[in-house]
Amino acid sequence: MRDDVHPVLTDEGGAILSERTGRWCYLTPTAAAAVMLLLASNSQHEAASRFAERYGIPGERGAADVRAVAETLAAQGVAHDNPPPPRFTGWRKRWQR
Repeated sequence: MRDDVHPVLTDEGGAILSERTGRWCYLTPTAAAAVMLLLASNSQHEAASRFAERYGIPGERGAADVRAVAETLAAQGVAHDNPPPPRFTGWRKRWQR
């Protein structure tokens, strides 16, 4: 998710507010579950695997569903297409002798 986006997610559905546009994106319960798993996982692949297990569906179907949610959110401007770059934490100088 982008820094200016605020998700409100439950098992019954959810919504995502974009500060940039002031618009809400409403989610079905299944889409909200996919977003929660994407946020809690280290990769889209892991989220898809957990999604498929949760709903008892084949892995390929879970991967397609999670990918569709991720791509839709990216197209609406509330999620990144790719993982965000690491944040700048300041310069560190190391002097070697």
